[in-house]
Amino acid sequence: MSPAGGPLAALRGLLARPLASYYLLLATVGLLVLIGLTMVFSATSLSNTPYASVQRQLVSAVVGLLAFWICQRLPTRTYRRVARVALIACILMIVLVDLLGVLSVMQTPPGEDLRAASIGPIKADQLWLYLGPIQLQPSELAKLAYALWAADILARKGPAVAEWREVAVPLFPVSGLLFLLVGYHDLGTMLCLLTMFIGVLWAAGARLRVFGVMIGVGLAGVIGLVLMPGKSVYRMERLAVWLDYLFGDGRSTDSSNEALQTVRGLHALGNGGWFGVGLGEGRLKWGYLPNGHNDFIFAVIAEELGVVGCMVVLALFGVLAYTGLRIARRVNDPFQRLVVAAITTWLISQAVINIGGVTVLLPITGLPLPFISDGGSALVVGLAAAGILTAFARNEPDAAKALHARPPRKWVRLLWAPLPPLPAARKGRKSS
Repeated sequence: MSPAGGPLAALRGLLARPLASYYLLLATVGLLVLIGLTMVFSATSLSNTPYASVQRQLVSAVVGLLAFWICQRLPTRTYRRVARVALIACILMIVLVDLLGVLSVMQTPPGEDLRAASIGPIKADQLWLYLGPIQLQPSELAKLAYALWAADILARKGPAVAEWREVAVPLFPVSGLLFLLVGYHDLGTMLCLLTMFIGVLWAAGARLRVFGVMIGVGLAGVIGLVLMPGKSVYRMERLAVWLDYLFGDGRSTDSSNEALQTVRGLHALGNGGWFGVGLGEGRLKWGYLPNGHNDFIFAVIAEELGVVGCMVVLALFGVLAYTGLRIARRVNDPFQRLVVAAITTWLISQAVINIGGVTVLLPITGLPLPFISDGGSALVVGLAAAGILTAFARNEPDAAKALHARPPRKWVRLLWAPLPPLPAARKGRKSS
């Protein structure tokens, strides 16, 4: 067989199809969710209620698929209209969580476990907000709201983003407020928001000196949050454990409480070998690995599915990154391009931070692995974001033309997604 007809040529042919981005997204996200449901069940199968966690995750997946379906049907103008309101609502909920956290500290007698404070039916417990029977994590919702709001602000400014003063207001003060509110309790999510901020600025064409200033301010902010009263002890312990294992032999911090998760995670990584001990056969999930179903689920994957399983997960996130960048490069609408860049940066940076923490390449931050870790709010919001990506993938010029040339049946458009608008002809270019 000649090289022209080999596997690479076949792959290029598949990627050249108009709806390649759309189907890549559907396949990648679907596989990640399926892997997540399987591994959550495996990681919690030895608990007293082995089906409870996977049932909750399955319910969250169903709600997330509903959010996915809704988000891929909405027109672009709807996202621009709700962006500001959504961000304000998220900030208010985060402030409420912080206030109730302060109130719980004040109400708890010294030496006792922290008691959750409440105002009527509203209650907060660490990062969670309970509105009656509804449980949600405002910081997860803030990721999506911030992506839409920042993209809308930068899209409205257009070429003026090259000017420092145009970029600074209102993007910088609002972003700084959000980072501070989120970072006090959840440094990992704040880092994720910061990388999203840098990604959307890069996609908007901001000058390089802006990134230099932002990196400096970001580092100063992270150091300040690490040393913040009430949070400095365990954050410094985690940092010390990471530095000890990265640059030392790990013995100096082995006896600390914060080292337990790192040590057991590394044992899980080492036990797996190339092909793992078998799905469901992991040993460290027998109560030895803290949060094995959540932020350390990659360690469970490594032990049970080995290097091969880890490479599959990494490859899926690589395909997700490639597809997101492909969509951002192809869509014509500036708002769509910036939203895709922000969401892609968010999902991939969160995966990098999570996997880096498990493998000790980065400090542990407690961030879940997107689409895979146990967590209702994270899965629902992640699937909603994926729905936006698929909606904008259908708006690629070639994809929109192909859908209009051979439109799906009417019942498919009613039950799945309407036809995207045809791309407007650009001045100075011949329409194809």
